[in-house]
Amino acid sequence: MRAFALLKARGVAGLAVVLAVNCPGQQPPSRGTQMQAALQFEQQGRIPDAEAAWKAVLKASPDDFEAYAHLGLLESRQKHYKEAAAFYRNALKLNPNVPAVKVDLGLSLFKSGDLRGAIQTFGPLLKSEPSSSPEAIRLATLIGLAHYGLGEYEAAVPYLKRAVAGDPGEPPLLMALAQSCLSSKQYQCVLDVYRKILAINPNSAEADVLAGEAYDELKNDAGALEQFQAAVKADPKLPNVHFGYGYLLWKANRYSDAEEEFKAELANNPENPLALAYLGDIAIKLNHPDQAMPNLERAARLLPSLAIAHLDLGIGYEGAGHKSDALRELKRAESLTPDDPGVHWNLGRLYQSMGQQDEAKAEFEKTRNLQNATQQSLREQMHQVETRSAGIDGGKELR
Repeated sequence: MRAFALLKARGVAGLAVVLAVNCPGQQPPSRGTQMQAALQFEQQGRIPDAEAAWKAVLKASPDDFEAYAHLGLLESRQKHYKEAAAFYRNALKLNPNVPAVKVDLGLSLFKSGDLRGAIQTFGPLLKSEPSSSPEAIRLATLIGLAHYGLGEYEAAVPYLKRAVAGDPGEPPLLMALAQSCLSSKQYQCVLDVYRKILAINPNSAEADVLAGEAYDELKNDAGALEQFQAAVKADPKLPNVHFGYGYLLWKANRYSDAEEEFKAELANNPENPLALAYLGDIAIKLNHPDQAMPNLERAARLLPSLAIAHLDLGIGYEGAGHKSDALRELKRAESLTPDDPGVHWNLGRLYQSMGQQDEAKAEFEKTRNLQNATQQSLREQMHQVETRSAGIDGGKELR
């Protein structure tokens, strides 16, 4: 009676499997019967029953390729991607010439975060596909996104270009391509992709920002300012959009306009260390140290590798007569930007005021041997904020 109760609950397709479990004296069901039950459970969405049925197949036939492949599929449906990959690998050991299972393995690796493994799996498959086939486009997309996820932007570009050629109306792919081109210093590529994005979405603030960064790298100041002005108009709440526009204005010595943008950025995000630091820098330049110091101190706490904050703190402390604090901050700025003549000049002045003539002479000598410091590009600035947002502060200079 127990067997028939189970049969009623599980369905006719599981008859042979249920009887085999509950009536051990009977002859085990055939592989075909077990597979039929497993497949029907799959079709009905009864995953635990399907898994049990496929495992019964494996128990009887440990080298059953299909059982491993279907168990991988069932794990994948449950988003257990690492477990799915293990089953797919077992299947491919038994039969390595099934492209569909290789694709499923690659997808499981991709979704589990093993992007390197996904690339290694998809690469040979892409080579075997006709270049313009839908499957080739799909594989190129996945490989490109995997390289992008690994931060291998130059490697991502050709695959993402191929993906975009096959599906030119997909904005996320276009954005990934534009970002990859920017990070790999292919600036004309950024501008080409930007035009494609505009054809789909004329008000894409993210695309305006990328184009603005590309123009900045190309030393096209007017183009960069125009793009960031458009980005601010399209989405004034976009993270870092006001900082980016403000930084370009700051580089152009338009301090009043830049100040407004840094304040707007802080209205969106009071914890933006760059907006705080450059707002403080403007106050130092305009001889308002009382306004500058709180912002600079906060910026240095939020992002200790921010050289401009330490430099301006040193200048502010020196002006207030706090020479030991000034020396500490200027030496910190020097450690972050050893090639910045402005840091050495301020250190020289400080040493001179402290009566340390030899140290002052050494610092002034360094300024004669260094060219004017090159201001960082907007892209380098934005990258520092992005790195901090990801929880990383590697101490790279920011000036």
